[in-house]
Amino acid sequence: MAALNWQKSSYSSESVNCVYLAAAADRSIKLRESDDPDVVITTTPDKLRALLHGIKRGEFDHLTR
Repeated sequence: MAALNWQKSSYSSESVNCVYLAAAADRSIKLRESDDPDVVITTTPDKLRALLHGIKRGEFDHLTR
């Protein structure tokens, strides 16, 4: 397995709660959090795009109340 080039979110700054993304050779997207870097979530670019659009539109705001 090739090493992944993890990139930290620009919104994470220097805090400990950082989100990292990496593009894998199979075109999947890998996500992990700095608190538990051994847990990696795998998704597709289309599904990640849909999630981000939903977040921007506020579709998940009810989950934070």
